[in-house]
Amino acid sequence: MSIVGLLTFANFNDVKAQDVAAAEATEQVTATDEAAATVAEAEEAPVEETVAENDDTKSFHQMLKEKYIQGGAGWMTPVLLCLIFGMALIIERILYLNMATTNVKNLLDGIEENAKKGDWKGARELCANTRGPVASIFVQGLDRIDQGLDNVEKAVTSYGGVQMARLENNLTWIALFIALAPSFGFLGTVVGMVQAFDDIETAGDISPTVVAGGMKVALLTTIFGLITAIILQIFYNYILTKIESLVDQMEDGSISFMDILVKYHK
Repeated sequence: MSIVGLLTFANFNDVKAQDVAAAEATEQVTATDEAAATVAEAEEAPVEETVAENDDTKSFHQMLKEKYIQGGAGWMTPVLLCLIFGMALIIERILYLNMATTNVKNLLDGIEENAKKGDWKGARELCANTRGPVASIFVQGLDRIDQGLDNVEKAVTSYGGVQMARLENNLTWIALFIALAPSFGFLGTVVGMVQAFDDIETAGDISPTVVAGGMKVALLTTIFGLITAIILQIFYNYILTKIESLVDQMEDGSISFMDILVKYHK
Protein backbone atom coordinates (compact mmCIF):
# COMPACT_ATOMS: atom_id res chain seq x y z
CA MET A 1 0.00 0.00 0.00
CA SER A 2 2.77 2.41 0.84
CA ILE A 3 4.45 1.71 -2.45
CA VAL A 4 1.20 2.18 -4.33
CA GLY A 5 0.60 5.46 -2.49
CA LEU A 6 4.05 6.73 -3.29
CA LEU A 7 3.64 5.89 -6.97
CA THR A 8 0.24 7.57 -7.09
CA PHE A 9 1.55 10.71 -5.36
CA ALA A 10 4.53 10.82 -7.75
CA ASN A 11 2.25 10.52 -10.79
CA PHE A 12 0.00 13.23 -9.36
CA ASN A 13 3.01 15.56 -8.91
CA ASP A 14 4.18 14.86 -12.46
CA VAL A 15 0.76 15.64 -13.90
CA LYS A 16 0.49 18.82 -11.81
CA ALA A 17 3.97 19.90 -12.89
CA GLN A 18 3.05 19.33 -16.56
CA ASP A 19 -0.14 21.35 -16.13
CA VAL A 20 1.79 24.20 -14.58
CA ALA A 21 4.40 24.12 -17.33
CA ALA A 22 1.67 24.06 -19.97
CA ALA A 23 -0.08 27.02 -18.32
CA GLU A 24 3.17 29.01 -18.21
CA ALA A 25 3.88 28.20 -21.84
CA THR A 26 0.36 29.31 -22.77
CA GLU A 27 0.85 32.58 -20.87
CA GLN A 28 4.19 33.16 -22.61
CA VAL A 29 2.64 32.53 -26.03
CA THR A 30 -0.22 34.88 -25.18
CA ALA A 31 2.17 37.56 -23.97
CA THR A 32 4.27 37.12 -27.11
CA ASP A 33 1.20 37.45 -29.34
CA GLU A 34 0.06 40.57 -27.48
CA ALA A 35 3.54 42.12 -27.80
CA ALA A 36 3.64 41.30 -31.50
CA ALA A 37 0.19 42.82 -32.00
CA THR A 38 1.27 45.95 -30.13
CA VAL A 39 4.38 46.27 -32.29
CA ALA A 40 2.32 45.74 -35.44
CA GLU A 41 -0.14 48.42 -34.38
CA ALA A 42 2.71 50.77 -33.55
CA GLU A 43 4.25 50.14 -36.96
CA GLU A 44 0.95 50.52 -38.83
CA ALA A 45 -0.18 53.68 -37.01
CA PRO A 46 2.54 56.00 -38.39
CA VAL A 47 1.93 54.63 -41.88
CA GLU A 48 -1.78 55.36 -41.62
CA GLU A 49 -1.10 58.78 -40.15
CA THR A 50 1.45 59.50 -42.87
CA VAL A 51 -0.99 58.46 -45.57
CA ALA A 52 -3.67 60.63 -44.00
CA GLU A 53 -1.27 63.56 -43.78
CA ASN A 54 -0.24 63.09 -47.40
CA ASP A 55 -3.89 63.06 -48.45
CA ASP A 56 -4.72 66.17 -46.44
CA THR A 57 -1.65 68.28 -47.30
CA LYS A 58 -0.66 68.93 -50.91
CA SER A 59 2.06 71.20 -52.12
CA PHE A 60 1.17 74.44 -53.88
CA HIS A 61 2.70 73.12 -57.10
CA GLN A 62 0.55 69.97 -56.96
CA MET A 63 -2.60 72.00 -56.34
CA LEU A 64 -1.87 74.29 -59.29
CA LYS A 65 -1.18 71.33 -61.52
CA GLU A 66 -4.42 69.65 -60.46
CA LYS A 67 -6.50 72.79 -61.04
CA TYR A 68 -4.77 73.37 -64.38
CA ILE A 69 -5.78 69.90 -65.57
CA GLN A 70 -9.32 70.31 -64.26
CA GLY A 71 -9.72 73.62 -66.08
CA GLY A 72 -8.78 72.05 -69.40
CA ALA A 73 -5.50 72.53 -71.23
CA GLY A 74 -7.24 74.04 -74.24
CA TRP A 75 -8.27 77.17 -72.31
CA MET A 76 -5.73 77.21 -69.49
CA THR A 77 -2.74 77.18 -71.87
CA PRO A 78 -3.53 80.58 -73.47
CA VAL A 79 -3.90 82.09 -70.00
CA LEU A 80 -0.57 80.58 -68.96
CA LEU A 81 1.11 81.92 -72.11
CA CYS A 82 -0.23 85.41 -71.36
CA LEU A 83 1.35 85.18 -67.90
CA ILE A 84 4.70 83.93 -69.23
CA PHE A 85 5.07 86.45 -72.07
CA GLY A 86 3.71 89.29 -69.94
CA MET A 87 6.16 88.60 -67.11
CA ALA A 88 9.04 88.30 -69.59
CA LEU A 89 8.30 91.77 -70.97
CA ILE A 90 7.81 93.16 -67.46
CA ILE A 91 11.17 91.83 -66.28
CA GLU A 92 12.85 93.33 -69.37
CA ARG A 93 11.26 96.73 -68.70
CA ILE A 94 12.14 96.72 -65.00
CA LEU A 95 15.78 95.90 -65.75
CA TYR A 96 15.93 98.57 -68.46
CA LEU A 97 14.36 101.25 -66.27
CA ASN A 98 16.59 100.45 -63.32
CA MET A 99 19.66 100.76 -65.54
CA ALA A 100 18.28 104.03 -66.92
CA THR A 101 18.13 105.61 -63.48
CA THR A 102 20.76 108.35 -63.11
CA ASN A 103 21.90 110.57 -60.26
CA VAL A 104 21.02 113.76 -62.09
CA LYS A 105 22.30 116.08 -59.36
CA ASN A 106 25.81 114.65 -59.43
CA LEU A 107 25.81 114.72 -63.23
CA LEU A 108 24.78 118.37 -63.33
CA ASP A 109 27.41 119.24 -60.73
CA GLY A 110 30.05 117.60 -62.91
CA ILE A 111 28.86 119.45 -66.00
CA GLU A 112 28.91 122.75 -64.12
CA GLU A 113 32.47 122.15 -62.89
CA ASN A 114 33.62 121.59 -66.47
CA ALA A 115 31.55 124.55 -67.70
CA LYS A 116 33.26 126.89 -65.24
CA LYS A 117 36.57 126.00 -66.87
CA GLY A 118 35.12 126.19 -70.35
CA ASP A 119 35.85 122.50 -70.86
CA TRP A 120 32.77 121.55 -72.87
CA LYS A 121 34.56 118.53 -74.28
CA GLY A 122 35.14 117.23 -70.77
CA ALA A 123 31.48 117.83 -69.94
CA ARG A 124 30.46 115.83 -73.01
CA GLU A 125 32.78 112.95 -72.09
CA LEU A 126 31.29 112.93 -68.60
CA CYS A 127 27.78 112.63 -70.02
CA ALA A 128 28.85 110.01 -72.57
CA ASN A 129 30.33 107.84 -69.81
CA THR A 130 27.12 108.09 -67.75
CA ARG A 131 24.30 105.71 -68.54
CA GLY A 132 20.66 106.73 -68.70
CA PRO A 133 18.38 108.83 -70.89
CA VAL A 134 19.18 112.07 -69.07
CA ALA A 135 22.89 111.78 -69.87
CA SER A 136 22.06 110.89 -73.49
CA ILE A 137 19.97 114.06 -73.81
CA PHE A 138 22.83 116.14 -72.44
CA VAL A 139 25.21 114.59 -74.96
CA GLN A 140 22.95 115.66 -77.83
CA GLY A 141 22.86 119.19 -76.45
CA LEU A 142 26.62 119.45 -75.92
CA ASP A 143 27.25 118.21 -79.46
CA ARG A 144 25.53 121.39 -80.70
CA ILE A 145 27.05 123.81 -78.18
CA ASP A 146 28.87 125.67 -80.97
CA GLN A 147 25.64 126.11 -82.97
CA GLY A 148 23.95 128.35 -80.44
CA LEU A 149 21.69 127.82 -77.46
CA ASP A 150 18.55 127.73 -79.61
CA ASN A 151 19.80 124.68 -81.48
CA VAL A 152 20.86 123.09 -78.21
CA GLU A 153 17.38 123.57 -76.77
CA LYS A 154 15.73 122.10 -79.86
CA ALA A 155 18.05 119.10 -79.75
CA VAL A 156 17.37 118.52 -76.05
CA THR A 157 13.59 118.74 -76.58
CA SER A 158 13.55 116.48 -79.63
CA TYR A 159 15.83 113.84 -78.17
CA GLY A 160 13.82 113.94 -74.94
CA GLY A 161 10.81 112.72 -76.90
CA VAL A 162 12.89 109.92 -78.41
CA GLN A 163 14.08 108.79 -74.98
CA MET A 164 10.53 108.89 -73.60
CA ALA A 165 9.37 106.61 -76.41
CA ARG A 166 12.17 104.17 -75.57
CA LEU A 167 11.11 104.13 -71.93
CA GLU A 168 7.56 103.20 -72.95
CA ASN A 169 8.70 100.42 -75.28
CA ASN A 170 6.70 97.12 -74.99
CA LEU A 171 4.10 98.64 -72.68
CA THR A 172 1.46 98.11 -75.38
CA TRP A 173 2.16 94.39 -75.43
CA ILE A 174 1.97 94.15 -71.66
CA ALA A 175 -1.41 95.92 -71.73
CA LEU A 176 -2.53 93.47 -74.42
CA PHE A 177 -1.70 90.44 -72.26
CA ILE A 178 -3.49 92.06 -69.31
CA ALA A 179 -6.63 92.29 -71.44
CA LEU A 180 -6.27 88.87 -73.08
CA ALA A 181 -5.82 86.81 -69.89
CA PRO A 182 -9.29 87.44 -68.39
CA SER A 183 -10.83 87.37 -71.87
CA PHE A 184 -9.56 83.83 -72.44
CA GLY A 185 -10.79 82.97 -68.94
CA PHE A 186 -14.29 84.27 -69.60
CA LEU A 187 -14.42 82.56 -72.97
CA GLY A 188 -13.41 79.26 -71.38
CA THR A 189 -16.12 79.73 -68.75
CA VAL A 190 -18.81 80.34 -71.37
CA VAL A 191 -17.73 77.29 -73.37
CA GLY A 192 -17.65 75.23 -70.17
CA MET A 193 -21.16 76.35 -69.27
CA VAL A 194 -22.39 75.30 -72.70
CA GLN A 195 -20.75 71.90 -72.22
CA ALA A 196 -22.36 71.60 -68.78
CA PHE A 197 -25.81 72.20 -70.28
CA ASP A 198 -25.04 69.67 -72.98
CA ASP A 199 -24.22 67.13 -70.25
CA ILE A 200 -27.51 67.93 -68.51
CA GLU A 201 -29.37 67.45 -71.78
CA THR A 202 -27.61 64.15 -72.43
CA ALA A 203 -28.29 62.87 -68.90
CA GLY A 204 -31.91 63.98 -69.08
CA ASP A 205 -31.79 65.09 -65.48
CA ILE A 206 -30.48 68.10 -63.58
CA SER A 207 -28.17 66.13 -61.34
CA PRO A 208 -26.20 68.16 -58.77
CA THR A 209 -23.10 66.15 -59.63
CA VAL A 210 -23.31 66.95 -63.34
CA VAL A 211 -24.09 70.64 -62.78
CA ALA A 212 -21.49 71.19 -60.04
CA GLY A 213 -18.72 69.41 -61.95
CA GLY A 214 -19.31 71.36 -65.15
CA MET A 215 -19.61 74.69 -63.33
CA LYS A 216 -16.39 74.06 -61.39
CA VAL A 217 -14.37 73.31 -64.50
CA ALA A 218 -15.86 76.31 -66.31
CA LEU A 219 -15.11 78.80 -63.54
CA LEU A 220 -11.50 77.67 -63.10
CA THR A 221 -10.49 79.37 -66.36
CA THR A 222 -11.99 82.66 -65.17
CA ILE A 223 -10.17 82.41 -61.83
CA PHE A 224 -6.78 81.82 -63.44
CA GLY A 225 -7.43 84.53 -66.04
CA LEU A 226 -8.24 87.10 -63.37
CA ILE A 227 -5.24 86.12 -61.25
CA THR A 228 -2.95 86.50 -64.28
CA ALA A 229 -4.42 89.91 -65.11
CA ILE A 230 -4.04 91.10 -61.50
CA ILE A 231 -0.37 90.05 -61.35
CA LEU A 232 0.46 91.74 -64.65
CA GLN A 233 -1.50 94.86 -63.74
CA ILE A 234 0.43 95.36 -60.50
CA PHE A 235 3.79 95.24 -62.28
CA TYR A 236 2.42 97.36 -65.14
CA ASN A 237 1.49 100.15 -62.74
CA TYR A 238 4.92 99.90 -61.11
CA ILE A 239 6.53 100.36 -64.53
CA LEU A 240 4.34 103.37 -65.28
CA THR A 241 5.34 104.93 -61.96
CA LYS A 242 9.01 104.31 -62.74
CA ILE A 243 8.64 105.90 -66.19
CA GLU A 244 6.92 108.96 -64.74
CA SER A 245 9.80 109.37 -62.29
CA LEU A 246 12.38 109.17 -65.09
CA VAL A 247 10.43 111.63 -67.25
CA ASP A 248 10.36 114.10 -64.36
CA GLN A 249 14.13 113.69 -64.01
CA MET A 250 14.55 114.32 -67.73
CA GLU A 251 12.44 117.49 -67.67
CA ASP A 252 13.98 118.93 -64.50
CA GLY A 253 17.47 117.96 -65.61
CA SER A 254 16.99 119.55 -69.03
CA ILE A 255 15.91 122.85 -67.46
CA SER A 256 18.91 122.86 -65.11
CA PHE A 257 21.18 121.88 -68.00
CA MET A 258 20.02 124.84 -70.11
CA ASP A 259 20.48 127.15 -67.13
CA ILE A 260 24.11 126.03 -66.86
CA LEU A 261 24.69 126.64 -70.57
CA VAL A 262 23.11 130.09 -70.41
CA LYS A 263 25.25 130.95 -67.39
CA TYR A 264 28.66 129.79 -68.64
CA HIS A 265 28.45 129.71 -72.43
CA LYS A 266 29.88 132.77 -74.15
